[in-house]
Amino acid sequence: MYKNARVRFAPSPTGHLHIGGLRSAIFNWLFAKHNNGKFLIRIEDTDRDRSTKLFEDSILKSFEWINIQSEEQIIKQSDRYKEHKDLIEKLVAEGKAYRCFCTHKIEFEESNLEGGYSKYDRTCRDIKPSEEDLKRSYVVRFKLPDFSSDQFKFDDLVYGEISFPVDQFDDFIIARSDGAPMYNFVVVADDIYQKIDFVIRGQEHLVNTPKQILLYQAIGAKVPQFAHLPLILGPSGAKLSKREAAVSVLSYREEGFLPDALLNYLVRLGWSHGDQEIFSRDELIKFFTLSDVHKSGAIFDIKKLEWLNSVYIKEMLNQEIINYIIEWIEPEFVIDLKSWSEEQILSFVALYKERVKTLKELILILKDLYLAPENFNEEDLKPWRNEETSKILKTVETELSGLISWNLESVKAALKKVSSDLNVQFPMVAKPLRLALTGKTESPSIYELIFLLSKDESLNRISRLCNILTHKN
Repeated sequence: MYKNARVRFAPSPTGHLHIGGLRSAIFNWLFAKHNNGKFLIRIEDTDRDRSTKLFEDSILKSFEWINIQSEEQIIKQSDRYKEHKDLIEKLVAEGKAYRCFCTHKIEFEESNLEGGYSKYDRTCRDIKPSEEDLKRSYVVRFKLPDFSSDQFKFDDLVYGEISFPVDQFDDFIIARSDGAPMYNFVVVADDIYQKIDFVIRGQEHLVNTPKQILLYQAIGAKVPQFAHLPLILGPSGAKLSKREAAVSVLSYREEGFLPDALLNYLVRLGWSHGDQEIFSRDELIKFFTLSDVHKSGAIFDIKKLEWLNSVYIKEMLNQEIINYIIEWIEPEFVIDLKSWSEEQILSFVALYKERVKTLKELILILKDLYLAPENFNEEDLKPWRNEETSKILKTVETELSGLISWNLESVKAALKKVSSDLNVQFPMVAKPLRLALTGKTESPSIYELIFLLSKDESLNRISRLCNILTHKN
């Protein structure tokens, strides 16, 4: 157990929070909770041209929805610009960084003449700039130390020992020509400031790790422990694309996925605890360890997520579902069903929640049910354009009209009586009734549908279908 672990998730507000980023945040949050530590959120807005308040708000709204919050004040990298500049100047003064006056064009031309990847030739490394030089544009480069080995190695809490060839390294830029600090530098500076001792992030950041370790060492700070998470893959086995599901987290909310279902599903993408599939948050906190994180990528399966979401929907109380829909998906939901009583809405939620994969699906079903069917599919009508069906529907109308007591049992008895009196199998009664009431040939219990819609509404819908069936196009 890593007691009092401090971890962070640091999204960039250049886009909405996506599935991969959310999974990294969840793993950090679980690791902190499991180890009685703290989970922090930091906004990495070093890309000033692309960072926007819109995306920042979207990211924070995503965390509010998933119910994961920073346990200390959220800081933005741009608010620490002076501290970053001061630390860069300190490194320059100590001879651990230097000003480089070479143009990008010269660097590019020289690297291509060598026939290899872009690698700075250290022209300015040992030059003491004059006052005139300092008036020119320059970047600041980190001065690589001398290495005792041709391999740079570090231990990763997921992948074990990782090594990079030293000859791939060069004196990388830590401040642009406009003075803005670069990503790898500010990440280290802010992790030091926030006392982060575990950096848990996606596998794609592995390539940045050697640079960041070198910066920690040059600054004289304790190097945190690193853990890199496997990629989330699409069905093809390639990195997950936007088309396959790497869309914004808030789009899953809008589509009616529940936060706990999405959290549960994402944790299982790359982590396991035996064969258990469904976990409460408390169970995840109790069981989560980095030693159980997988090394290979995990395939995102939307069908599996839908199944898991349906399990969570079934377990919700009916009123909880209505409250959630109003808060997170459709504030006007109940208003749109204004002629239904509160009891009716709750009953319809109970009736249909067993059949849906998402709450968006439930909303659409109830809105369709609320409105009497307008346009029937002719292919659905064909099997019922006959005298027998018309007789069945008219007999149902007569039986339901004559009911003095309107309850589930009386409706059930009336429909069974029709089946018995006309000597037809019950599906011959139920199927055209489903069509009349919902416009579809499949539905939950026909007894409950008729009872909940009310006597007058049910009779009106049955009568309308009777008229349509007897008037051929």
